[in-house]
Amino acid sequence: MLISVEIPDSAEAAQAGLQRGAVPLGGGTHLLTRTNDEAGPGLRLVSLRKAGLRGIDVAGATVTMGAATTLADVEDDPRLGRLHPCVRSIASPPVRNLATVAGNLFVPQPYGDLAAALLALDAELDVLGPGGARREPLERVVKDGLPTGELVTGIRFTAPADGTFRFYKASRRRLNSGAIVTVAARITVEDGLVADVRLVLGGLARRLVRAAGAERVLLGAPLTAGTVARAAVADAIEPFDDAYASAWYRARVYPVHLRRALLGA
Repeated sequence: MLISVEIPDSAEAAQAGLQRGAVPLGGGTHLLTRTNDEAGPGLRLVSLRKAGLRGIDVAGATVTMGAATTLADVEDDPRLGRLHPCVRSIASPPVRNLATVAGNLFVPQPYGDLAAALLALDAELDVLGPGGARREPLERVVKDGLPTGELVTGIRFTAPADGTFRFYKASRRRLNSGAIVTVAARITVEDGLVADVRLVLGGLARRLVRAAGAERVLLGAPLTAGTVARAAVADAIEPFDDAYASAWYRARVYPVHLRRALLGA
């Protein structure tokens, strides 16, 4: 049962609320739905709406987004055009007006498409905890989570060079659909060979997958259909059944969608 909502006016006050056992509330598009479905005793929320965590800064190639920045803010910013296809694949415009960047990092699969893109871009998180502020790799947080009482205040990453970022999402419908398979990649090709690659998969396990095996297959090889086919079987995946697709179907179509993401065909 929801018993209180705090609306602090600073990140420090919000983090103090978390230390008292409250749960952070961004846009609420996932949390409040889960609260309705899984009501428990004594739920306390700390709203980030007035905590000063909304905004986008671009300094050279470094992009910093406040945790409470909405997906609509990202979609509307022309400086973040490489992320627009990703953001526009998430939910619908009314939901994107509420949903926050940090909130998308912690939703379960098959959601979290922006998290997949940011993980492919090697993003880091600004985290405020009892010991003060620090920076954490998003990859570690995706894997291990955050200790209770800690608050993500911002996300930062290096904008990819032109032509190096790929995002592809297969879903049942254009709006309001979780992923069947999501592929996010930062890939550089030099002299016909893959010189650098970071590949992240969504919809193929209960959390995002850093496809290290596929990266090893791709690195130093020509970016061809044959190479991509070998990369598609290089990682252990654990697809699951849900309302969008069966585990069997996800595994079956993953190689097709990886090829489409990396080769456009």
